[in-house]
Amino acid sequence: MRVDQKYMEIAIEEAKKAEQIGEVPIGAIIVRDEEVIARAHNLRETLQDPTAHAEHIAIQRAATVIGSWRLERCTLYVTLEPCAMCAGTIVMSRIPRVVYGAEDPKGGCAGSLMNLIAEPRFNHRAEVTTGVLEQQCSQLLTNFFKNLRKNKKIIQTDDNINV
Repeated sequence: MRVDQKYMEIAIEEAKKAEQIGEVPIGAIIVRDEEVIARAHNLRETLQDPTAHAEHIAIQRAATVIGSWRLERCTLYVTLEPCAMCAGTIVMSRIPRVVYGAEDPKGGCAGSLMNLIAEPRFNHRAEVTTGVLEQQCSQLLTNFFKNLRKNKKIIQTDDNINV
């Protein structure tokens, strides 16, 4: 578990990079043979790309690094439970293990809402470890959305004053 915490801390660093640029603070890294081969954070707003999730970008970068779409012997660490798109990409890229921090009860597809990653009807499934540094991962998201709502109220109040 200590190794998982070490790598999740790196994913949290990526999430903080996303937050600094106004993105939802989700970070992901891919580790192969005890080496971080790819890291990424959410860029959906920056790129105006619905597929620019941290996991998706990290998977693309890892495939480029190893020169193969088959990410066997890799572990994906991500601060938030993967969504349906990312779970599908994990399965299709044959990542054997996924470790995530915070659950996503509204959209998580690695055990919360559903479990696409371990769906037995697929020809590939991944082992999932949950709750690694969950409190830190959850707190990043909670603070981000709390500040977003607060700033939105300030802007609405300012707009009302100028009317």
